[in-house]
Amino acid sequence: MDEFDSKYALRAKRMKASLIRELLKMTQNREIISFGGGVPDPETFPINTLKRIAYDVIEKEYATALQYGTTEGDRLFRENLIRFIAEKDDIRGLDVDSVLVTTGSQQALDLIGRIFIDEGDIILVEGPTYLGALSAFNINGPRYITIPLKDNGIDIDCLENKLKELEESGELKRVKFLYTIPNFHNPAGVTMGLEERKKVIEFARRYDFLIIEDDPYGLLRYEGERIPSIFKLGDGERTLLLNTFSKILSPGLRLGTIIGEKEVIRKIVLAKQGADLCTPTITQRIAARYLETNEIMENIRATRDKYSKKLKTMLNSLEEYMPKEDSISWTHPKGGLFLWMRLPDYLDTMQFFDEAVNEYKVAYIPGSAFYADGSGKNTMRLSFCLPSESEIIEGIKRLSKLIKKYMR
Repeated sequence: MDEFDSKYALRAKRMKASLIRELLKMTQNREIISFGGGVPDPETFPINTLKRIAYDVIEKEYATALQYGTTEGDRLFRENLIRFIAEKDDIRGLDVDSVLVTTGSQQALDLIGRIFIDEGDIILVEGPTYLGALSAFNINGPRYITIPLKDNGIDIDCLENKLKELEESGELKRVKFLYTIPNFHNPAGVTMGLEERKKVIEFARRYDFLIIEDDPYGLLRYEGERIPSIFKLGDGERTLLLNTFSKILSPGLRLGTIIGEKEVIRKIVLAKQGADLCTPTITQRIAARYLETNEIMENIRATRDKYSKKLKTMLNSLEEYMPKEDSISWTHPKGGLFLWMRLPDYLDTMQFFDEAVNEYKVAYIPGSAFYADGSGKNTMRLSFCLPSESEIIEGIKRLSKLIKKYMR
């Protein structure tokens, strides 16, 4: 019995360890091939350029880079970020007051939960959805309504029907926002189509809710044409756009951003002041100077090429080694870091996770972790970004043997 149990706040009692973080502790053994976390391949980090920039920043800009910064973020970083976004996303008309720099995108999710969610408020999420978002929102006591995913992203018909039901029941006013990952979804790997994005914007206006558009993977497209963001399509109305440098530069810099209407950004700034005062200035200044080199797109192209090959290797391996059963399927992402696998309904991927790690030396993330209601027990997320191509082949061989055993 915890002697402090009676002293904890209700929100503290709602806290749970991240399932991904706990499961990945078991995969530290180098013999284990891990398809678990979305950990970038270290070979994609532009270490030589960052080393030179870091030296120059500390030597020449120490008075700023090693000092406290503003809560909103380093002005130079935000200015360079705005130019970068204008070039890559054709989003124009932003100024520094439209941007908040966060300590990774996970902090962005936490701050959004604090600002918008009261006990019992309704949050619309995709099924499955990002586990980190659920962890950030859960502490505030929301009620989730899960909208299933299709090949073109969120099921628009289901979303509309749910909103109509809420309107008829008088609960629509409790709906705060829709949380969505439109590009190369984590964990499902699917991408929301253009028409679906337009419909989401239309529904947000008609039914009066916000859109939290989380886009960590948008620049990691391996095939097909880029689709405009929800933020751009809706002229920034009712939408907060979340980005991160963790997947395209380095997660160690811990740099995320929230882009939105100035009034909302200001309110989130107040929450961040009480959380950490400011995001580390030195990492922001290093990233700012890196953006000025114009090398980032060259590095992203090289990263895309590396991950694209790994994805093809995983897809080919699944095709070759997995049981040829209609009840087994997986998504075919056009970008991002993950694919989603569905097994026969009678299997529970959580139940044989320990055996996968300890006996078969291969790791994945059980799919039930990505559902607000704990469903999806027969699914799993596979990440292809960290293992080498040879490890991907061997890991899929091991995983297929395990699945065949449980199917028998």
